[in-house]
Amino acid sequence: MMISDGIEDEEKWLAEGIAGIQHNAFYLHRALDSNNLREVLKYSAQLLSELRTSKLSPHKYYELYMRVFDELRRLEMFFKDEDRHGCPVVDLYELVQHAGNILPRLYLLCTVGSVYIKSKEAPAKDVLKDLVEMCHAVQHPIRGLFLRSYLTQISRDKLPDIASDYEGEGDTFMDAVEFVLQNFAEMNKLWVRMQHQGPMREKEKLDKERNELRDLVGKNLHVLSQIEGVDLEIYRDIILPRVLEQVVNCKDELAQYYLMDCIIQVFPDEYHLQTLETLLGACPQLQSAVDIKTVLSGLMERLSNYAASSPEVLPEFLQVEAFTKLSNAIGKVIEAQVDMPVVGAISLYVSLLTFTLHVHPDRLDYVDQVLGACVRKLSGKAKLEDSRVTKQVVALLSAPLEKYDDVVTALTLSNYPRVMDHLDAATNKIMAMVIIQSIMRNSTSVSTSDKVEVLFELIKGLIKDMDGTSTDDLDEEDFKEEQNSVARLMHMLYNDDPEEMLTLVRKLLGQDGDVAGEEAPANPKKIFQLLNQIIEALSIVPSPELALRLYLQCAEAANDCDLEPVAYEFFTQAFVLYEEEVADSRAQVTAIHLIIGTLQRMNVFGVENRDTLTHKATGYSAKLLKKPDQCRAVYACSHLFWLDDQDGIKDGERVLLCLKRSLRIANAAQQMVNVTRGSSGPVTLFVEILNKYLYFFEKGSPQITTAAIQGLVELIKTEMQSDSTTSNPSSDAFFASTLRYIQFQKQKGGAMGEKYDPIK
Repeated sequence: MMISDGIEDEEKWLAEGIAGIQHNAFYLHRALDSNNLREVLKYSAQLLSELRTSKLSPHKYYELYMRVFDELRRLEMFFKDEDRHGCPVVDLYELVQHAGNILPRLYLLCTVGSVYIKSKEAPAKDVLKDLVEMCHAVQHPIRGLFLRSYLTQISRDKLPDIASDYEGEGDTFMDAVEFVLQNFAEMNKLWVRMQHQGPMREKEKLDKERNELRDLVGKNLHVLSQIEGVDLEIYRDIILPRVLEQVVNCKDELAQYYLMDCIIQVFPDEYHLQTLETLLGACPQLQSAVDIKTVLSGLMERLSNYAASSPEVLPEFLQVEAFTKLSNAIGKVIEAQVDMPVVGAISLYVSLLTFTLHVHPDRLDYVDQVLGACVRKLSGKAKLEDSRVTKQVVALLSAPLEKYDDVVTALTLSNYPRVMDHLDAATNKIMAMVIIQSIMRNSTSVSTSDKVEVLFELIKGLIKDMDGTSTDDLDEEDFKEEQNSVARLMHMLYNDDPEEMLTLVRKLLGQDGDVAGEEAPANPKKIFQLLNQIIEALSIVPSPELALRLYLQCAEAANDCDLEPVAYEFFTQAFVLYEEEVADSRAQVTAIHLIIGTLQRMNVFGVENRDTLTHKATGYSAKLLKKPDQCRAVYACSHLFWLDDQDGIKDGERVLLCLKRSLRIANAAQQMVNVTRGSSGPVTLFVEILNKYLYFFEKGSPQITTAAIQGLVELIKTEMQSDSTTSNPSSDAFFASTLRYIQFQKQKGGAMGEKYDPIK
């Protein structure tokens, strides 16, 4: 109820003030129209007296001020025209000083002073000095601020400056600088004094009101930055020290934060670069409650943008040691502000790192220094639990990855993994995934054992359980994605040098060398031993089908290296897996065909080893669950006994044995279907076997005769004409195509035609 009453009272006071202005403005306009100077001064003073109120908040006072300002514009036009009022401007300047109340008197004095300067009948510096000192008479914070703001407004286009109309005869731009600095200092004092205008319980309200007036003070700094005569030397030696003196001595957190930010925003970037030491030297002297991290972040962002837009200035950053100065300043600020939260300190390091990556991307030592400072700040603390701190640390770790597009660069930073150690387990995993995704996205090869070691230190959260982590809430899908990412990462570990590549593999397996502590040279046997250990690890997962496939690939590789014992051992392991681990019937079919195909390509085995392996392959083929699968696997084994590219492996007897065996199995499958369904199945298996007969017949196997082929053709025809056989269009088409092939071979003549000629 009290707040509501206060608002209503303020609205009433504002309305009364506006009414007073309108009333006096009516008579003022009549006096202006009649060019009556005496009446003009009388009603303008009465109108300006409305600004003497102390009852309004800054926002409402501003509304009143703007109405008065509009009238002051009219008044200035009147004072400029001596023909209208008949009073020389010098006399007019004296005349308005006789106004009864101090506030109207000073507004009139500033208005006439503007005309006086423009008339050039007196040096601009003298009038400006007179006005800025006269304004000392008003010490009420709000009234004084608006009065001095009016002085800034009416004088900004009349300052003695280089190439301006008001330069010369003793007037220089330094007079303008002095005037603005003096006005700024007084306005800042008034602004700071506002905090004492009410009880402490209303501090929040007072701070809000003060914030509404901050631009009145900051406008002076903007005016200073626009003075043409101000160069780096003047800024460095005069303006910046004077402004910083006001900032530090006011000891007001609101003013210090705003003015530091204002300095950074209004003055040129090259000035900041050349005066870094002075500007940064003020930071530790600010009140502890000042949000200095935002101020410094703003400064570093501006300098980063400056470097990006003007690459030719980069040598200047090194010349002035910008990084060192910023780094030292941040350290001093964190040390001085003992109550600064960790998130504030880390955000400063994030800004410093961003600056470093923009300005000195080639200086990895600078990047590592920033990370090291972060490690020192986090040392002695448990795993991060504050989400805000965690977010900043993740931003710190992500910045180098985004800048360099190359995780290998990050791997050279000694403090990078130390920062990651402070993340909680969940965030550590997220960061590890970011690292892996960066490697995959940029196809980055990790080519040395040292880098592999650091990389796996960074992603250890995905490889082993971290201390204090629970598996109860583990999301299976997330876990699979993480592990697949780690698996894909393995393909990015590569080096053309076999010695170094072997070392990489040893690192993966946790082996640093042999018993004597020295790494054995990279020879094929050593490599195959390591590969065997890797595949054995898959049995723990378990993933037998994949392990079997890898054993067969290793056997082929050993074949290429002419290592018969090694190749035989890999085949043995594949058969053991097949026997003990591959239980699914479809997986067995796939596996046995892989074994047969691989064995067919092997040429390293002697007779004994080859016979042993082919015997096992044919034996397992005949033991598959389904008859059609048995049939196809057995006739596939026939290729193990007839290889065109190898001398001595042309065993027609065993080829025929496999084909006859597959034929018996096909016949048994046909009978089984007849028993269970009451009709025979399609003749597809018989046609497939016929094609195998034709293959080996053309290859010249003496055991495959035209009579055998003729008999098989007749058998298929008989089966197809049987009433119990189920018609199948694809089987019929397959057989018709095979017969056309035989006819084609008969008709083309030559030796092959003669071979096929007896077949009817």
